[in-house]
Amino acid sequence: MTARVLVAGIGNIFLGDDGFGPEVVRRLPPHGETVRVVDYGIRGMHLAYDLLDPWDALVLVDAIPDRGAPGALSVFHAEPDATGAAQLDAHAMNPDAVFASVRALGGTLPPTVVVGCQVRSVEEGIGLSEPVLAAVDPAVAAVSEVLTRLSAGAQEPGADPREALAPSNRSEG
Repeated sequence: MTARVLVAGIGNIFLGDDGFGPEVVRRLPPHGETVRVVDYGIRGMHLAYDLLDPWDALVLVDAIPDRGAPGALSVFHAEPDATGAAQLDAHAMNPDAVFASVRALGGTLPPTVVVGCQVRSVEEGIGLSEPVLAAVDPAVAAVSEVLTRLSAGAQEPGADPREALAPSNRSEG
């Protein structure tokens, strides 16, 4: 069995550090035919429709506020609350609204890991701040690590690919 994984870069490139997700997915190397890497930017409904396909896992790459010093990376599960909505920050594209749309359309959300970077600024302007730009290559490595664990876990007989999504408790700055 091979895990089907969607890697989604989200964020608005016209709002400074919010462009982190698109920049990371732009730099990701190919990971085989079972991994689809897409820069969704701020196209939340496009992501919602794509999540109607059967995915074993979703990796969201996004800029996140209030998780440490600018440029700090975090890898964590998007945990649903009592209503089933994932608790993520709302900014240029609201992942909670995307996930609610998936459910409203009759879909089921796959297990989701977020690879996020603490922003310095989401003011209007193109380009990442220095600390966020410095976190791009480590974020590429973090996404690759999650994909490698998924691939290894899916190859073991009887293995559930979702188990491989356990984050490495990584938090860098």
